[in-house]
Amino acid sequence: MLQIKGLTITHRKDLRVILEDFSLVLNDGDKAVIIGEEGNGKSTLMKWLYDPALTEGYAEARGTRVLGNERLGYLPQELPDQDKEKTLYEFFTEEEDFWSRTPKELAELTGKFGVTSDFFYREQRMDSLSGGEKVKAQLMKLLIQEPTALLLDEPSNDIDLAAMELLEMVIRDWKKIVLFISHDETLIENTANMVVHLEQIRRKTKCRYTVAKMPYRDYVQKKLHSFERQEQQALNDRREKKLREERFRKIYQSVDHAQAAVSRQSPGEAKNLKDKMHTVKAIERRFARQDEEMTEFPEQEEAIFFKLGGQESYMPSGKTVLEYSLDELWTPGDAQSARLLARNIFLRIRGPEKICIVGPNGAGKTTLLKKIADELMARKDVRVEYMPQSYEELLDLAMTPVDFLDRSGRKEERTRIRTYLGSLKFTADEMEHPIRELSGGQKAKVLLLKMSMSGANILILDEPTRNFSPLSGPVIREMIREFPGAVISISHDRKYIAEVCSVIYRLTPDGLVPEPEG
Repeated sequence: MLQIKGLTITHRKDLRVILEDFSLVLNDGDKAVIIGEEGNGKSTLMKWLYDPALTEGYAEARGTRVLGNERLGYLPQELPDQDKEKTLYEFFTEEEDFWSRTPKELAELTGKFGVTSDFFYREQRMDSLSGGEKVKAQLMKLLIQEPTALLLDEPSNDIDLAAMELLEMVIRDWKKIVLFISHDETLIENTANMVVHLEQIRRKTKCRYTVAKMPYRDYVQKKLHSFERQEQQALNDRREKKLREERFRKIYQSVDHAQAAVSRQSPGEAKNLKDKMHTVKAIERRFARQDEEMTEFPEQEEAIFFKLGGQESYMPSGKTVLEYSLDELWTPGDAQSARLLARNIFLRIRGPEKICIVGPNGAGKTTLLKKIADELMARKDVRVEYMPQSYEELLDLAMTPVDFLDRSGRKEERTRIRTYLGSLKFTADEMEHPIRELSGGQKAKVLLLKMSMSGANILILDEPTRNFSPLSGPVIREMIREFPGAVISISHDRKYIAEVCSVIYRLTPDGLVPEPEG
């Protein structure tokens, strides 16, 4: 059993309360997903549960964690800096339990994760792996440790569809405890039997949480119905209050008018009217008590409001945007370490097509996308924006979001940027934080806003939904789908592929192969 008692977490910089008096109990068989908008403290909660020291640099926490006999296995959202320069061999063999595994057990693990049998022993550096390969390596090392409780922060980021299905199986079949964060709605729907929802309401001035022992889709539907019922009851109460006040106003005015008109020569009538006014005042006090018990309007986090691109981003249907050819695609690196990934690559894009490139981890999708981006960004006839898999390639982490997005320094532009960031649910304090202190989803929002303000008519997106919460996901998908220009993307997000992409190509050793429709 894992237990958290009375946990309160406060952000040190802006003193914002992220969690207040939070309690949670997890037992064997629980597959609990933590959901919530970007910056709501999901990763902070998981870090604190694994090791409170991980949050001490930026948050103050008060509360109790009860671990019992559980052995915690933690997958962080990003590969730790101390592991980036290690080779795969160093990364795995530093784990003591690795040496107790038989060759057969190790071969079964590589087979499950779709990597070659020499994966554990490669001299390739961890930071040179594809995003999906990094996640696979960390997951495999985690399973070698044989923990009883899995704490997984974005395990679905960047892994290919085959590995995603394996991850689903691992979570579903785990007999002990799983607590995970994911932005992949399909993964959540297929695995979670418990939901932990962290919210920041009233413009992030108040936090609240919900723990529901039910599947994710049931929770979303129940929350929606509960919201609608409470909202309808609140409206009904206010309509009834308005009618009641109108009737009361007429009675009050009638008695008040009669009192003003009564003759001094009619003391009996005056007393009678005075008694009536006492009764009216009593009714008023009773109505005031009823008003205090009136159903409150339900509160929920404000929805993201954002549009990607405008008229300047329009791309005529049928216009040839790109005809790209590449004889050979190699991994980056010197001649000795480079590997041939694919041959005879050809890609044609027309008009506002939404292209998605899929394929297994290590196939070279990101390498190819960077080459396409370089060619398109060198052209003068199109306006191109690129979102890399690693946001740090483009973001200046020392700058604030406002400073990063500001191109002119004019007061009007900075005000407009703050308005846009507000529509993306940044608080005034978060707008002035260095970008390095933002969550992955908030960094992605900064890049999306940069794209929108640029007037680009071609977007190149490497895993665009990877850091957005399942609650933001539908908005982000619609935003990209409605973009009036062309989109070239890589994704393993099944809902993104199904809802956004008009043409899907699989990268194979023999080039780009169109995926059959449906």
